[in-house]
Amino acid sequence: MKYKSEIGESMVQPNEKLKKTLLILGITGAVYVGFRYLLPLVIPFLCAYGMALLLRPSAFWIAARCRVRIREKYYGIPPGIAGAVELILIVTVLGIGVYIGGERLYREAGMLIEQIPRAVSSLDRWLTSACHRLEGLFHLKDNCLVLLTREMLMEFVNTAKNAAMPYLMLNSMTVFRWFMQITVVWVILLIAVMLSLQEMEVWKRRRENSIYQKEFAMIGRRLAIVGNAYLKTQGTIMLLTMSICTTAFWLMGNPYSILVGIGVGILDALPIFGTGTVLIPWTLITLMRGKFGRAAILLGLYVICYLLRELLETKMMGDKVGLSPLETLISMYVGLQLFGLLGFLLGPIGLLLIEDLVSAAEGSEASGGTAQHRSDDRSQKDFGDITGKVRKDSDTQTREEGHPKLPREP
Repeated sequence: MKYKSEIGESMVQPNEKLKKTLLILGITGAVYVGFRYLLPLVIPFLCAYGMALLLRPSAFWIAARCRVRIREKYYGIPPGIAGAVELILIVTVLGIGVYIGGERLYREAGMLIEQIPRAVSSLDRWLTSACHRLEGLFHLKDNCLVLLTREMLMEFVNTAKNAAMPYLMLNSMTVFRWFMQITVVWVILLIAVMLSLQEMEVWKRRRENSIYQKEFAMIGRRLAIVGNAYLKTQGTIMLLTMSICTTAFWLMGNPYSILVGIGVGILDALPIFGTGTVLIPWTLITLMRGKFGRAAILLGLYVICYLLRELLETKMMGDKVGLSPLETLISMYVGLQLFGLLGFLLGPIGLLLIEDLVSAAEGSEASGGTAQHRSDDRSQKDFGDITGKVRKDSDTQTREEGHPKLPREP
């Protein structure tokens, strides 16, 4: 009996492992195909539906307050129109803010460009003196390194110019095409928000009555959780980093405090770069120039921004998403390789969806197997009851045929 049990376990385990492996590969392939080919087609409408959910309370409130009764009939603004007007107003306010900030950035960028000749002249003096020191150290001919360095720099400038001009000429039409595509997408997004507000209840009933109700709910829940956690985390950290850096640069007397602060905040939001891309080289250059106080401030600013990201990202992202830091890093890297920059968000979402779908498939299979096992047990029990009853009736009949009853005495 023990031998048979071991043989049975050894035969069952490979089948279960193969089955789970095929299940994971199938679900992973389905998620990849959906993200790769289906998501780009529907992402404007998903964004529109999310905006409609955010605008829904205020749009319905405005529509309810703007109803007018005329001759026993009510006339008012549809919720879709109210939501579209709200969206236009929000975009207009944001556009005005971007314009004011852009004007300020343009002025600071102009001041920075005016300082470029002075910086180039300072760099030229530093390179000349470094070349003279090397010439004296190695006993070389005077100005040989200076001339060689100038030729190398001129060759580099000419190469960059020759490479940039064809690129700019070829991509001018690409930029124009992108602008037109953005305009078309914006118009489609506005119309989709309006229609989503109008038909939200209809789509909700269709989703609830669909045979894929559980899958829709699972995907929507995961998208909402990960998207909300990621955007809230990155937005909060970026705004705090921009505010801290801008304030620090302003206190240091930097005339480009807003421009540099916003640039450092944007670099910090990019996973590959971070604040160290600017602050660490800046600290080293300041140390070489002998300004130890400013270097200490820049180094302290980098430590503050680094700790701020580490603490807030762990607290705000980890608890809501449910992935460890290593799992998040791996999923973001795989997403970057598969989907580009958008993969930093799609990677964790895909991993969570794969885990949820595999768990749901195993749960449904287990419940189906349990139900089938119960049905088999019930059928076997019923068959046993019927067999026992037939056997009992047969025994009774045999007993009656072998021993017939005697007639009762009067």
